[in-house]
Amino acid sequence: MAALENTTTTAQIDASIREIDFVSRFQRNWDLLLQIMGISRPIRKAPGTKLVGSTATVTLESGAVDEGDLVPFSLAEVNPVEYADLTLEKYAKATTAEAILKYGYAVAIEKTDAAFLNALTKNIQDRFYTYLNEAVGVLEPEADPATFQAGLAKAKGLVVEKFQELSLDATEVVAFVNTMDVYDYLGSADITIQSQFGFQYIKDFMGFRTVFLCPDSAVAAGTIFAIPVDNLVLYYVDPSDAEFARAGLAYRTVGEGSPNLIGVHVEGNYGRVQSEISAVLGMALWAEYVNGIAKVEFGE
Repeated sequence: MAALENTTTTAQIDASIREIDFVSRFQRNWDLLLQIMGISRPIRKAPGTKLVGSTATVTLESGAVDEGDLVPFSLAEVNPVEYADLTLEKYAKATTAEAILKYGYAVAIEKTDAAFLNALTKNIQDRFYTYLNEAVGVLEPEADPATFQAGLAKAKGLVVEKFQELSLDATEVVAFVNTMDVYDYLGSADITIQSQFGFQYIKDFMGFRTVFLCPDSAVAAGTIFAIPVDNLVLYYVDPSDAEFARAGLAYRTVGEGSPNLIGVHVEGNYGRVQSEISAVLGMALWAEYVNGIAKVEFGE
């Protein structure tokens, strides 16, 4: 005889545990990464709104003003830069009963869930690197520095100077560099390279808060990107938004206390005899001021 309607079964409990585990791992790693980057103000995108960044410049008038004379205004301009709209991305993975029978739950479900989570993260990382490489209006030096060390110094100087012009804080700066450039510079030096959620980085390196080591596909050899911490912003869509829930789309999220970066739902599809996990998210790392990014190429 079939179970009575609304009876809580083992499958429902296991599905809840799987949802909580997936959401917690994704959220925990991103929280740590945001802390490493210094991002303290993730911004939630409300339904129906657009994301807009800006470039800002100030043209100073002469400060030599005669006694009693009228002080001229310096012209400050802030020009909006409209980003591509942040969209809700939808992903799903299904595991058949046959796969579970053949490989066991640990392999068929747990290992593929981990790979699924990593693939979602890499997708966000790759888009951020594409954004860096394609950003228009970034700061560039008049002449290319000769060495990696000189390139780092120049990149930091460019963004600090720009933020001083804007009367903004740029005491902490992060850099994104090519992995081999770091090793070529350091040689056999004993340094501690840490890893978090696919990012490799060095803390407090050559005056930078964090230097991220990136593959060739992300940052080409001989290239350095520098961004003040206060210029980095994480925009996200909240999958637990009440408007989704009103439409019958209730996803497991981390809940209050952290930004809800991902929503997950697990259920069994009895028609196809398979376990399905669905994930929705909308995340993007951007610079609030496009002309607060420095791009420096060094060497030949």
